[in-house]
Amino acid sequence: MENNNLENTKEGLCEVFDSHEDAVNRVKGRMPSEEEYDDLSEFFKLFGNPTRLKIISLLAVEDLCVCDICEALELNQTTVSNQLRILRANNVVKYQKEGKMARYSLTDLHIEMIYKVGLEHILE
Repeated sequence: MENNNLENTKEGLCEVFDSHEDAVNRVKGRMPSEEEYDDLSEFFKLFGNPTRLKIISLLAVEDLCVCDICEALELNQTTVSNQLRILRANNVVKYQKEGKMARYSLTDLHIEMIYKVGLEHILE
């Protein structure tokens, strides 16, 4: 049994370590900076909360006021407002005042695409 586990840890590894300098240089030249990786990591964390994902999924269909989001998700306004605040602070959603109402929308098509591609991937 122990030998089988050792074989499994080697699965998918090169049998000989001999990197290809030209390939390494090509990919390293296209890597984002450390700061960009940090920012991207923080951005993807936004999608790690089910309530935020639900809000994004609703807004991918159409712009909604806070009351509509609360009703659709069966959540209280405090919970929804807290998550909207986080999404707004990270430029994922924006709002426009319409009288006494605040209507939310996704900031741009990129957010909708990220959500839809992620959903498509897990449904494969």
